Amino acid sequence: MKIRIGNGYDIHKLVSDRPLILGGVHIPHTLGLLGHSDADVLTHAIMDAMLGALSLGDIGHYFPPTDIKWKGADSLVLLKQVHQLILEKGWQINNIDSVIVAEKPKLKPHISAMKEKLAAALQLEPDQIGVKATTNEKLGPTGREEGICAYAVVLLINSN
Repeated sequence: MKIRIGNGYDIHKLVSDRPLILGGVHIPHTLGLLGHSDADVLTHAIMDAMLGALSLGDIGHYFPPTDIKWKGADSLVLLKQVHQLILEKGWQINNIDSVIVAEKPKLKPHISAMKEKLAAALQLEPDQIGVKATTNEKLGPTGREEGICAYAVVLLINSN
């Protein structure tokens, strides 16, 4: 069996008049993430980890922010496209682990829903997806509540 591991990272600025979407879940909050698509940093980090595991570049290559067709795009739709690319290359996801860094809002009540949404999009079981949340202890841009970031690691397997 062959295995590949990839890691991903994304950060977006918090602004008013935007929804906060993480892992495909709309989170009640006074601020949302600024970006060309829905700015779902968790899903973006996962996509970059998937692409990185197979040396396929990053999501900006496939969904450039300069392309109007991706404006406001649902990141779960993009995730499904990246997943299809991975499958076409003969690989499948064994598991994903991720962490979201945000001072506010508290994300623990939403983690189960994020895992469910991501699992459904990737045709996985929820226990194949780890989602954790932490703060940055008031340090840096996430600690100052200027933005939210996410890190992800994915393990791909190929039994050929």
